[in-house]
Amino acid sequence: MSEGFYSHAKLYDLMFPGGGPAVDFYRTQADRQGGTVLELGCGTGGKLIPIAADGHACVGMDLSAEMLAEAERKAGERGVAAEWVQGDMREFDLGRTFDLVFIAANSLLHLHDAASLVSCFASVRRHVAPGGRFALDIFNPSVGLLSEADGLRHTRESLSFVDPDRGDVTVDVAEAYDAADQVTRGTWYLSTVAETDFVVAPLEIRSIFPQELPLLLSLGGLRLVDRFGDWSGAPFTGSAALQLCICEAA
Repeated sequence: MSEGFYSHAKLYDLMFPGGGPAVDFYRTQADRQGGTVLELGCGTGGKLIPIAADGHACVGMDLSAEMLAEAERKAGERGVAAEWVQGDMREFDLGRTFDLVFIAANSLLHLHDAASLVSCFASVRRHVAPGGRFALDIFNPSVGLLSEADGLRHTRESLSFVDPDRGDVTVDVAEAYDAADQVTRGTWYLSTVAETDFVVAPLEIRSIFPQELPLLLSLGGLRLVDRFGDWSGAPFTGSAALQLCICEAA
């Protein structure tokens, strides 16, 4: 897990403002299923708050107390009711089932070994109501891109943002890919002209390749129903950047 990266909730929202087709997709899934919704790795609520605003009873779970506090603040600011729970997606028991459970924005990839992934999927299976669905999105690993992770520090221009308190913030990332573990191990650096590296945070993300995902799901009691390659629902292909999956209880 990469708890340190998520201890700066407001900066995270500035760096990843969210919205767009991902939110639209999960809102559509919630409307299609009806009933109750659980998001694991909910972060600051960027996807769950709009779903709750649509009238669904929602629970958001995250390991980071800081992210949950910001989610609760944002929901209250919008007058949206939702339940926020601190917990570990590897193993949890909320004592109820949900019509839609989802894990968005690569949050699943904080689980680095097969045992943790299967344990997560088994916990999800116990929380999916009869007729319910489980949805997730993760990137589709590119061997070419993974090989470019050279361990050197590079500026990510697309992630630069303006902090109201600090001004312009530059984001640098140094990453190296561990092929044996299928984990990209990185360090993120946030800087301003006046304050170099005011945040230095590790972030480690696993790669899940397309043929291993259905097996991991099945070991956790889930079955892959559909896999799309983008938010429009285009078929998944080897060149797709995204694995957008819809699952049901096996």
